[in-house]
Amino acid sequence: MLTSGYREGPPPPPHCDFLLTSREWCFASRATMAECGVADSPSASPVHGKKKAQQSPVCSSSRSRYQVGSPGHCFKRVTLTKPTFCHNCSDFIWGLVGFLCEVCNLMCHEKCLKNLRVTCSCMAPTLVQVPVAHCFGPAGLKKRFCCVCRKPTEGNASLRCEVCEMHVHADCSVFSCADCRLCHQDGTQTLDTFQHHWREGNLPTGARCEGCRRSCASSDVLAGMRCEWCGITSHAACYAVLPPACKLGRLASVLLPPSSVQLSSRNYSKMHCYRIAEGSHHDMDTLDEVGPSSPVAPRETPQISSSESAKQAVRVFDGDDAVKRGAFRLVSVPRVTRKEELVEAALRAFYLPDAPQRYELQALGTLQPLHSEDVLNRNGTLEHKKDAPPEAWVLRAVPLDTEVLKVHACWLKTGLSHTSISISRSSTVDSVLKELLVQLGRQEKDSSNFNLVEVHMGSKQVLRQVLTGEELLLDKLQEIRKVSLRQMNQTRFYATENRNHVIQVSLLIGGLPLLLPREEYTQLVQEHLSVKSHLVTISHMYGSQGAVVLQVSCFSEAERVYMLAKDTAVCGKQLTTLVIPHILHNKLARGACPMLVFVNPKSGGMKGRELLYNFRKLLNPHQVFDISNGGPLAGFHTFREVPRFRVLVCGGDGTVGWVLGVLEAIRHKLACSEPAMGIVPLGTGNDLARVLRWGPGYSGEDPHHILLSLEEADEVLMDRWTILLDAQDLSEDASQGDPDSGYLEPPKIVQMNNYFGLGIDAEVSLDFHQAREGDPDKFTSRFHNKGVYVKVGLQKLSHTRNLHKHLRLQVDKQEIELPNIEGLIFLNIPSWGSGADLWGSEGDSRFGRPRIDDGMLEVLGVTGVVHMGQVQSGLRSGIRIAQGNYIRITVTKPIPVQVDGEPWIQSSGHIIISAAGPKVRMLRKSKQKQKKSSGTKDARSESPSSREGGH
Repeated sequence: MLTSGYREGPPPPPHCDFLLTSREWCFASRATMAECGVADSPSASPVHGKKKAQQSPVCSSSRSRYQVGSPGHCFKRVTLTKPTFCHNCSDFIWGLVGFLCEVCNLMCHEKCLKNLRVTCSCMAPTLVQVPVAHCFGPAGLKKRFCCVCRKPTEGNASLRCEVCEMHVHADCSVFSCADCRLCHQDGTQTLDTFQHHWREGNLPTGARCEGCRRSCASSDVLAGMRCEWCGITSHAACYAVLPPACKLGRLASVLLPPSSVQLSSRNYSKMHCYRIAEGSHHDMDTLDEVGPSSPVAPRETPQISSSESAKQAVRVFDGDDAVKRGAFRLVSVPRVTRKEELVEAALRAFYLPDAPQRYELQALGTLQPLHSEDVLNRNGTLEHKKDAPPEAWVLRAVPLDTEVLKVHACWLKTGLSHTSISISRSSTVDSVLKELLVQLGRQEKDSSNFNLVEVHMGSKQVLRQVLTGEELLLDKLQEIRKVSLRQMNQTRFYATENRNHVIQVSLLIGGLPLLLPREEYTQLVQEHLSVKSHLVTISHMYGSQGAVVLQVSCFSEAERVYMLAKDTAVCGKQLTTLVIPHILHNKLARGACPMLVFVNPKSGGMKGRELLYNFRKLLNPHQVFDISNGGPLAGFHTFREVPRFRVLVCGGDGTVGWVLGVLEAIRHKLACSEPAMGIVPLGTGNDLARVLRWGPGYSGEDPHHILLSLEEADEVLMDRWTILLDAQDLSEDASQGDPDSGYLEPPKIVQMNNYFGLGIDAEVSLDFHQAREGDPDKFTSRFHNKGVYVKVGLQKLSHTRNLHKHLRLQVDKQEIELPNIEGLIFLNIPSWGSGADLWGSEGDSRFGRPRIDDGMLEVLGVTGVVHMGQVQSGLRSGIRIAQGNYIRITVTKPIPVQVDGEPWIQSSGHIIISAAGPKVRMLRKSKQKQKKSSGTKDARSESPSSREGGH
């Protein structure tokens, strides 16, 4: 971005004066209304209004003093018809009189006008210090308030930013400004100080003000302030006096600070930068101003009584672009309306903080303006054309010969927000830069070493354009206003030094064939993506994952490769492409241990999606990864140079195994080769999470408390096992005279963390898996999944116990005679089938007590579905057969098998189970934290290992 700093506190008055004075028309236009204080609502009592006129702070003689305290607002006195709360103090408004801003719908007491600090939505662009676009996606089901119009966002037509607390209506999103959190550096600026990033409203229940310690949350209105980094909350009247420095709060030790993340992202949207999946957001990209199919309702406030019969809705466009797309605003005005009233209402509808004298209305399709003496009737036409159909109007800015241009000098540490420069018809970019240097006392500087950059602070993307030296600026401003007045309100001009910045964009390309040499990967990338070899190099290669990292030294080339790879397939497999940031590990605080978070949004119904959203809010979104978008490799590559970090996996046992498998494959390329891993259980069984005390399943715990629990969790070791399927002992086969034994295909290798089953257990899992694959929409509830599992098991009651006839078992090279069983199960953890204790708690002199780090597997058998049900009910345990660290199984016929809940049919052959490399570090919830956890627990939420400490 082009400046440094964050949106904080109220706007600095010295730099907003000329904009604030332009709002005087809002108050002066009502100077004749009932002694300056009577409500303009038709139901207002004349007697009551006259009584209040002498005390009203919005009279003509005192309006200017409230202008600084509440910049941009256009208050009018209204009569209330139902219970209403103040947006400033969140208290109930006693009586019948309130003060309403006609632009942003802010309602407050008369007494609150004196200390009002909340800025109107029309002035929001002036508060942005670093323009950062939002990542809007579909909103959740909870009640929230729109940060633009301040009304509730209940319903489907509402959006929320995936990174910050911005909640808006779909039609209000284009009027929000680019004031999202700055989560990284882009190489053109450094973060000298870290300040609070305040967001108004939608506070958590029970929030208390950091200043006065009183409650500042409200479920009735958009009230209160919250820092989106450290999480402190405050009243709107108190937050400005708090220290501006932000210490990142309680989660500072696990949070990745923006000063340590670098990402060159000029040509990418924030969706790409934060690796947010675009599948559910395609519709959001087309959302702009509303059009004929979904017009905006007239901007009336329900708690104000008014005569609806005296109103009419007029279509107004804000420029040529809106006319071309058919995007208009419906402006509600009285049926008999003069030009000034309609212009004033149109400016409020488009959140434009300018004087109405600078604007005019033109009839759509003509160039004839609406003059001041013209009066509109109920059809939106001139009075003498009462039978004509309704017309639409285009709001235009009146061309001026001179204007004042605000230029932000972001290369100098002057402390000024901007410098105002008067421009005329002959003013060029070069002349403005020279004048800027003079005003800043830098005459000795050469203006040719600076550029003037036009920045459009759109809510969805920040666009930058370097202007040429001979370009006429007054014509440029008028051109922007002609296209869109709203766009002009969100446009800034920055003066930047002409420096040559090093451009390095990292792209992770996945989906390539496995285990190829560097030369073949280079050839594939060149063949399918047509990269320019002098701009693109392969910086990292992950052959076991079929992925490479491209280092690109040109923005346009990086953007081209990114978009092309998304539509390219290699060997019939679709490529994936992700933008990868660079973590400056030397800027991490001493002792910092950031959390690398993987979330599977497909697990746990909508809970995975909500967790992904909540963790992006609580942490830096660059440390939160959607595992369905590129897999775990992107996260580990991003953290490859971090000397110490932890991992959090939100998903089922299969997701945990996936992450552990990728970690095992690339651990030799990580600075922290053995990061400890915690779990938020989102699957159906969640046996590993039960063993580590994280519970039987996620049931809506506060994500903030989850992160605190992970920070205080204990590290334990856990065995992992390698299963070789269809394996052949070549020495044995050769001794038996098999000449073809040396030409067998290599065995299939599978990693196992929890358990491995053959027979009836795997057969039930396979039938359940096939039912879920056939209709996945029905399997979004953990309770429903278990019901289907039981139903499938009941269908297997008639099976006979003859599995032992088709298996040969060796444990530590000793032949084991199998009893009459229908299922054979190998346990690494003492939890099976959604928390069942298959081994049992009884002592046995033949075997040791199971542990997750003892390097031993427990071998057990079950006699059928009834036996499995008894184990699930806690009435019986499995048949103990053996313990060992090297297992060899010979299968004489195709048989169902399952590894950690993933089933398939295995053909006849050999199966070998052995230890898989070093033990992995897992995070086990401390018993003290577990006792403090609230909510009802499942009867089997704690497995035997968790009750006994896991050892």
